Amino acid sequence: MQTLVHQDEPLTRSAFLLAFDLRKQKLVNRGRLGYLLRAAALAELLLAGHLADDAGKARAVSPPKAREGSLHAALWKDINASRPRSWGRWISKEHAQAFRLVRDDLAAARLIRVERRRILLFPIEHITPRKPYVSRRLTERVGRALRSGRPVARVDGGVRVLAALSASAGLKTVMPSRGESRLREDRIHHLSMPVEPIATALRKTVEAATGAHTHGGGG
Repeated sequence: MQTLVHQDEPLTRSAFLLAFDLRKQKLVNRGRLGYLLRAAALAELLLAGHLADDAGKARAVSPPKAREGSLHAALWKDINASRPRSWGRWISKEHAQAFRLVRDDLAAARLIRVERRRILLFPIEHITPRKPYVSRRLTERVGRALRSGRPVARVDGGVRVLAALSASAGLKTVMPSRGESRLREDRIHHLSMPVEPIATALRKTVEAATGAHTHGGGG
């Protein structure tokens, strides 16, 4: 599966960079981005044969050659040490930590800039891409995968998975409205097929989290 940012870089980096709204110069859907990042890491592990789907549950097969402390390594280690759990469980678990891991990875690679300051007593973190054209190119490629009539089988593997997962997460840079998501439902389904259990679990996790936030008075 071809990667999207640079050769041999993980889909998690691409998913994070895809979440930049370049017009507003900010990350969109920051509250659900951690779910998308964990789903992207799980998808890569599944497609590479390091994980397997066992009746809707993730099963460890073989350890990946991932850097110690990376999201991929941490995920596989947790799954290997645990009893079988659903994909949704692994998507939702420690999703805020997933955001921090990928953020710090991108900052170390000088692909994003992280600026921290305080307004009154509140810490504020502002994240911007150092290479906006990378986010723009990702948005264009994923957008074409979701909206074009090109046969799904001819879409690049990395773009296909990223399109399926970002749409399942309702990422606004690629799916600006629920109406469009419903309109593209059949296309998203076919794009998702290589990682179907993960894409479905991601959609349900995001829907549950959004519903809980709304009913809790958070909007």
